[in-house]
Amino acid sequence: MIFNEDSRVKLPAILHLTQLGYKYLSLKDAEWDDETNIFTHIFTESIVKINKGITDADIKRLYLEVSLALENEDLGKVFFEMLTNRSGVKLIDFENFENNDFHVVTELPYKNGEDNFRPDVIALVNGMPLVFIEVKKPNNRNGVLAERDRINSRFQNKKFRKFINLTQFMIFSNNMDYDDNEIEPWQGAFYASPSYHKPIFNYFREEIGFNLSQELKPLENNVEDFLLKDTNYQAIKNSAEYTTNKNSDSPTNRILTSMLSKDRLKFILQYSLAYVREHNGLEKHIMRYPQLFATKAIEEKLDKGIRKGIIWHTQGSGKTALAYYNTHFLTDYYQKQHIIPKFYFIVDRLDLLTQARDEFTARGLKVHTVNSREAFVADLKKITAVNNDKGKREITVVNIQKFEDDPCVSTTTDYNINIQRVYFLDEVHRSYNPEGSFLANLEQSDRNAIKIGLTGTPLIGDTLKSKHLFGDYIHKYYYNKSIADGYTLKLIREEIETEYKVKFKKILDDLDIKKGDANKKLVYAHPSFVAPMLDYIVEDFQDFRQRNSDASIGAMVICDSSEQAQELFSIFNEVYANSETEDFLPMAAEPGSKYKTILKEDYRIKKAALILYDSGSKEELGTWRDDFKAGKIDILFVYNMLLTGFDAKRLKKIYLGRVIKAHNLLQALTRVNRKYKNYKYGHVVDFADISKEFDKTNRAYFEELQDVLGDEMESYSNLFMSREEMEISIRDIKEALADFDLKNAEIFSSQISQINDHGEMQRIKKALEDARALYNIIRLVGEYELLDRIDFRKLGELRIEATNHLALINAKDALEQNEEVGNLLNMALEDIVFGFRKIGESELVLAGELKDILKKTREALGGNFDPKDPEWISLYEELRRLFDNKNLNEVSQDEMQTNINSLKSIHEKIKELNRRNDLLKDKYEGDAKYARVQKRLVEAGKPSQLKTAIIEALQKIKQQTDIAVLDRNDSLNNESYFARVVAKLVFNEFNAAMDTPMDFETVEFIRDLIVEEYLNEYHGKTA
Repeated sequence: MIFNEDSRVKLPAILHLTQLGYKYLSLKDAEWDDETNIFTHIFTESIVKINKGITDADIKRLYLEVSLALENEDLGKVFFEMLTNRSGVKLIDFENFENNDFHVVTELPYKNGEDNFRPDVIALVNGMPLVFIEVKKPNNRNGVLAERDRINSRFQNKKFRKFINLTQFMIFSNNMDYDDNEIEPWQGAFYASPSYHKPIFNYFREEIGFNLSQELKPLENNVEDFLLKDTNYQAIKNSAEYTTNKNSDSPTNRILTSMLSKDRLKFILQYSLAYVREHNGLEKHIMRYPQLFATKAIEEKLDKGIRKGIIWHTQGSGKTALAYYNTHFLTDYYQKQHIIPKFYFIVDRLDLLTQARDEFTARGLKVHTVNSREAFVADLKKITAVNNDKGKREITVVNIQKFEDDPCVSTTTDYNINIQRVYFLDEVHRSYNPEGSFLANLEQSDRNAIKIGLTGTPLIGDTLKSKHLFGDYIHKYYYNKSIADGYTLKLIREEIETEYKVKFKKILDDLDIKKGDANKKLVYAHPSFVAPMLDYIVEDFQDFRQRNSDASIGAMVICDSSEQAQELFSIFNEVYANSETEDFLPMAAEPGSKYKTILKEDYRIKKAALILYDSGSKEELGTWRDDFKAGKIDILFVYNMLLTGFDAKRLKKIYLGRVIKAHNLLQALTRVNRKYKNYKYGHVVDFADISKEFDKTNRAYFEELQDVLGDEMESYSNLFMSREEMEISIRDIKEALADFDLKNAEIFSSQISQINDHGEMQRIKKALEDARALYNIIRLVGEYELLDRIDFRKLGELRIEATNHLALINAKDALEQNEEVGNLLNMALEDIVFGFRKIGESELVLAGELKDILKKTREALGGNFDPKDPEWISLYEELRRLFDNKNLNEVSQDEMQTNINSLKSIHEKIKELNRRNDLLKDKYEGDAKYARVQKRLVEAGKPSQLKTAIIEALQKIKQQTDIAVLDRNDSLNNESYFARVVAKLVFNEFNAAMDTPMDFETVEFIRDLIVEEYLNEYHGKTA
């Protein structure tokens, strides 16, 4: 039965789309333009249907305009504007979406000359291939990453520009549920917008849900038969596997329903796509699913007459982008009611105004800014909704920072009843005094206004709550989901090392003695304190860059005071700024220091900026902020600036010089949680010991979420990697390396040198790399006790050996890619005598090779100490079958070659088995008895599947049993006595090593194995 990618995923996906209203189209009789892949016949018929009275000449002119637009180097921006245009000639009828034509095809060739690729499934709207789906079978070797890598290379090929410009979004799936522990999207169903460089894969987790009985039409038998016949898969129709994969709830079919059901596709094409001018050029963005569902939630609230509420989305989830998308969605929402909306984005700081202005402008909105009370009041009194003369969609960004607390600034204004003001209030966890002029003006100037608060950390507690001011939560998306979706990172809290704590304490003590009860703010800003603090920061961050081999990352120091920030910046410019030293040895690289290597010039910190409210002009502050984002500044010294709303993906380390309270703490910490390259964590170096304040804040938000969400509650504790997660990681690393000597690098090197299997070495290397990452995390977060669980420094040496051996294997593979890969041999050859006759020179080589491989196989087989091993027995039988009833000295050349290949395979297998057996013996000081006992226990699954637990217990039992035998020479003559001794040791040591207590039957089983081994050895019996 056929059981492949087509039968398991692709064909069920196509059938699912037919149930969503798409018509399957065979390519055998279809017509399409190879230049664009637009199905011209369908395109023409559809355009005629949705544009009454259009002429053939108009259609030809329209198609030429489309084709020319697709040639632009603009990611399809001009074509997208044509696609979504609802005035004049339409490419899609958005008013009556069912009036369009929907088709699905498979393996449509996207080609330009000799370059081509064929997406698995393509969705057509009015003959235009707007969406394609690439699928893989579950558990494919490289998961969805394989398709991502392929699409990266294809989309960077300029020959495919037209197809990239035409495609609105893509779906990739290997039909598996998400693994939320993966940093990279390895398995699951993902979606992405096109890119000339590297598309970003997004998760989709349905929130609203579909009533599938209503969304899905019944599967038509004739449609299924036609598809299977057209793709030559008739034979699979009644197979159990194919029937199972037609399940509408499979991961692939779920995302198809969520994104390609007609209502959802209509929404995505109209409101979920945005062109953004970034530093590196034009990008096409698509709504993240929480933004989509937040928009739908806003619609639901408005339909119910609710006019205010809060969007509670974690930092880094794109709240400014959400406001942008809603300027489009709410414009249409109100225009259907013959109302024109006017949009405001409210901030409380100049830098946030600048940032919001830039983000909206980058997305194509016309932006007006208001930075004074008078200008704001004047704007409120306007009765027009659009200020620009081109009719572009626009938004007004208002900075209320300098507004005076005067509740009588504005009386009720005269306003046009056909205008709806919509206020997006950014960061509604601060600065919004209900008694002050701002909120009062909002209420008094237009009591009909819509107020949507945006925050990642709403104010909570018994006194002032965000929802008391701005209404209940409209939509929630918090840390655990954001982390699982790969939009934000977990954080690592790094305690400063003990030697520095002692050093700082001594400095403080000295200063206190000299200054008496001096203000601590002055102490913390004193050069005697600041200089060593700066040394630590610079050395630590340079080391962090070098360990990550990445000079692009930046740091921020959140200072205790503006005076401390100024002193840090001053000393930095004197000591570190723009030094041209070729090799730089950190100041801490003294005897006993953690700095063992010369710092490469590339990773040095050379430029810093001081960001204070009054440290520079508005223009200078804006330039420094932008330069940091662009990578022109290495480190920022700040105080009460950039702690909220500052989004710089390259910021990966914060040095926290003071305790920040409540919601402000989470805001500050999450400056480093943006996804950047392959980083798994953002890092916070804690000079101020925020642990108590964080726990307090964490508990408060836990209670708020629990109150709001009930059983749906998932804690903010996901923000940090927990001690439990670290302990599990240590256990997994030890288990993966259980067979090897981890104390002696030379022995370890010898052990792995015998491994030729690429996959096995990758597994070993990965475990050692995981250990390196975990060591850094444990050291940084201050869980120093965990460092005693395993010798991390030694594992660092072993990782280098593993990396070198893996490179050697790769080199060998390249040279010997046609060589047979094999295994072990057998004793059965020992008595065979071979005679050879010369057939030709080449035959002598073959005969000699056969004789040599037989000798090696016999010797390898004889060196095995465990003939009860099922693998050994299997090889023995394989060898017997090979040579039964064969006269090996009278065979043809072809038969001889076949025998050689078969023997090579068996020989390699016995070598591999012996290698693993030798590793096992090494765990017990070369004692084969305990190696055999361990193997029997693993085979029986008793008492645990964890090798490390079995090894730990058996090693201690061996040590004590050997002492007992030596101390009492006649103990093995008294079998019952010896059995009692062993049973007691088994009970004690396995109970200590296992998570669950031992039962009597298992103790007896282990005891009997050990006793039998000792007695066999004592009486001279072989294994």
